[in-house]
Amino acid sequence: MKLFSEDHQWVEIENGVATIGITAYAAEELGEITFVELPDDGLVVSQGDVLCVVESVKAASDVFAPLGGTVTEVNRKLEKSVEHINSSPERLGWICRLEEVDESEMDNLMTEAQYDGYTETGDG
Repeated sequence: MKLFSEDHQWVEIENGVATIGITAYAAEELGEITFVELPDDGLVVSQGDVLCVVESVKAASDVFAPLGGTVTEVNRKLEKSVEHINSSPERLGWICRLEEVDESEMDNLMTEAQYDGYTETGDG
C-alpha cells in the first residue's frame, strides 16, 4: 500500500523496506526538476527529517522522510536521469529505500484518497 505525507512524499512498504519519493503533485508544482542531492547510504533519519534536496527551475525544496529508518539504497539512476522525478515520480523517480522503519509511524500518513482530497482542497 502506498501512503502519502502532508509534505508531498510517498512511501510504499514491501517486506519491511520503505521506498520513498515525491508525489506527482509535488513534481508538477515544482516544475522541471534539474538536480537531486541524494541521501547517503547509511543515513539514519527520523520521521520528518530532511532526507535530501531537489532543485527545479522554480526552487530548491527539501524532501522530508515520511517514516524514520536507515537509508539502505538510493536511486543512482537519478544522477544521470533526474527527469524521471518529473516523468515518473511515483515509479521510476523513487529517491531512496529505508530499512528498520517504525511502521507505527504510518498512522501519521494519508491514504491515496485522503491525499487526493488534501491536495484538491488547497490544504497542500
